[in-house]
Amino acid sequence: MVNCNPETVSTDYDTSDRLYFEPLTAEDVLELIHVEQSKGTLLGVIVQFGGQTPLKLAQPLADAGIPILGTTPDAIDLAEDRERFQQLLHKLKIQQPINAIARSRDEAFAGAHQVGYPVVIRPSYVLGGRAMEIVRDDEQLERYITNAVKVSGDSPVLIDQYLSRATEVDVDALCDADGEVYVAGVMEHIEEAGVHSGDSACSLPPFSLKPETIAELKVQTTAMARALEVRGLMNVQFAIEEPHSDEPRIFVLEVNPRASRTVPFVAKTIGRPLAAIAAKVMAGMKLSDFDLTETPYDHIAVKEAVFPFARFPGVDTVLGPEMRSTGEVMGLDWVRPGESLAPAFARAFAKSQLGGGTVLPKSGSVFVSVKDADKPWVLEPVRLLLGLGFKVLATGGTATYLAAQGLRVEHVKKVLEGRPHIVDAMKNGEVQLVFNTTEGRQSLADSFELRRTALMMKTPYYTTAAGALAAAQAIVATVEDTLEVRPLQSYA
Repeated sequence: MVNCNPETVSTDYDTSDRLYFEPLTAEDVLELIHVEQSKGTLLGVIVQFGGQTPLKLAQPLADAGIPILGTTPDAIDLAEDRERFQQLLHKLKIQQPINAIARSRDEAFAGAHQVGYPVVIRPSYVLGGRAMEIVRDDEQLERYITNAVKVSGDSPVLIDQYLSRATEVDVDALCDADGEVYVAGVMEHIEEAGVHSGDSACSLPPFSLKPETIAELKVQTTAMARALEVRGLMNVQFAIEEPHSDEPRIFVLEVNPRASRTVPFVAKTIGRPLAAIAAKVMAGMKLSDFDLTETPYDHIAVKEAVFPFARFPGVDTVLGPEMRSTGEVMGLDWVRPGESLAPAFARAFAKSQLGGGTVLPKSGSVFVSVKDADKPWVLEPVRLLLGLGFKVLATGGTATYLAAQGLRVEHVKKVLEGRPHIVDAMKNGEVQLVFNTTEGRQSLADSFELRRTALMMKTPYYTTAAGALAAAQAIVATVEDTLEVRPLQSYA
């Protein structure tokens, strides 16, 4: 095993026979492979278990005559190369968001106008959504091109249609040399599309998607796995517009022909050693050699991201397309006899919050301040909390909207409106929960102190409407029910 970060394997030092702590560059890896070859025959190397960095080594290693086990370097490039992948999806009749590629400033503006604002823009071949941004107008695009990236023929930027209020879904699958595909998990994100998948909480099985939608996601995943000739693990990210309508529109955001960060989460949820099976498949075994059947299970798992914001004084806590989490936790609960999935999801979400260090309040005051687009979506969480006896505080526009809907709400001043304002109330311990969504440079700057105070006061806060709803449902579950504990093995 070659690893450039000793900390990631410090607790599993006996996983491999030999462990090299070396930089993951073609030069360093080729040198140590030559050392290994001097001791015996090299069957090949696996590049699918370390994220984006080792995938980039596939072609240089193959060019040096090193056999690549699993998915071929050409198939990896087919999934990574925007134009080649687009042609493949056209052939398979699978939809992508409207998109464009820009290799110059002029092409970037032409592409953004062709796709239509808002757009998601990012450099190609990046790790963790680095330098990815939602751009809403020409001024913001000019700033992005000037400050964030260098746009050139060798470094194009990818411009995608921003799917507003779409539900994002991750799918992990295994494929062997015979084209047999096993879909291991379909995970529904709690935060809407636009938040990086590594920062979004997600649920397995999906907590709100219809069975027909889940079945279509599996069909499309299987078709792409076979067309790409994947050998081993593959991750697909979908966005679904109007997921609960009769005709939901499914778009493929990207395909990663490698193990995703979700693989350990899926493996624990379904009780299958996916990474071990994938390694054996890459070495030549068939999926039929393993007892991989899709059997229903009576539990639900919620993955929640953990963030390091408290360590960095100037950092804003608003989630976006650039990944910022540094860890993950998992909440598990089971569907009790005669019960729907919803109560189990709420309990599992509550457990995931506890695992991440967030203690949800059972009473007190909730502060609500959301952008106009989210106002209709915050009604349900506010109603749930009012039903439990919470007091609702809100600033100007949000307070007016909630009151017009017949909800009890107390107006509180924004920081810019003079004292006593909402931050004073938070520092005085008068706020136990915060729902704050915002967009636009000025609004983000104006509400920064509010989010920072919530972080430093350890007040639970949610910066998406979907996260606010899940939190409210979890609070209801903890007030009306008790969170029970079972051994992890009993969920398998």
